[in-house]
Amino acid sequence: MNNRITDVFFDLDHTLWDFDRNSALTFKKIFNLNTLEVDVDKFLEYYKPINLEYWRLYREDKIDKESLRFGRLNDAFLAIGVKIDKDIILKLSDDYITYLTTFNHLFDDTKDILNYLKDKYTLHIITNGFEEVQHKKLVRSGIDGFFKTVTNSEMVGVKKPNPKIFDFAINLAGANIENSIMIGDSYEADVLGALDFGMDAIFFDLRNSVQSNGVKKINNLLMLKEFL
Repeated sequence: MNNRITDVFFDLDHTLWDFDRNSALTFKKIFNLNTLEVDVDKFLEYYKPINLEYWRLYREDKIDKESLRFGRLNDAFLAIGVKIDKDIILKLSDDYITYLTTFNHLFDDTKDILNYLKDKYTLHIITNGFEEVQHKKLVRSGIDGFFKTVTNSEMVGVKKPNPKIFDFAINLAGANIENSIMIGDSYEADVLGALDFGMDAIFFDLRNSVQSNGVKKINNLLMLKEFL
């Protein structure tokens, strides 16, 4: 246990909630529902990097939510050479949001580490995800009860790594910066965002893909026991 830390803030998607797995299952479902003859694996190969780029633009306030939801699908279909009418893409976008939270796989060690931490620290969520789905993810995956507060970017009007969202979350939690730590999978949004705000951070780098320049780093959630 780290006696300096009292409050632990987690990102949700790609950190606790297995976004890639749940997203893939959702696309398989909605392609079947809409009778689309599309190779899901090929689609996802292109969709994943396109989605990350759209989220970067969204995080930097260069596009709005609707542009993200439409553009990532439209560009992915174009990348695999499949022409889809705009109305169908709009329906797929709505279907995706509707069905995404019907799949709620967590990373293998999510509940184990939350059970380990819950009696030692006060736990919280800070997420850039869409407000209408993030609450459902927490409830339907059975982890909502672990967290005292949930801060969503749409509540604050800014997204990580903007310091205002960390300030909002700290105040909502009734916590102190020097006694708090952020854990997330985005080096830019979660780690650098927290560090620039003056808050400690741990980088969840599942695939050991980023040089983290001395920042605390884990590649599975149980490694948090080394720091907390």
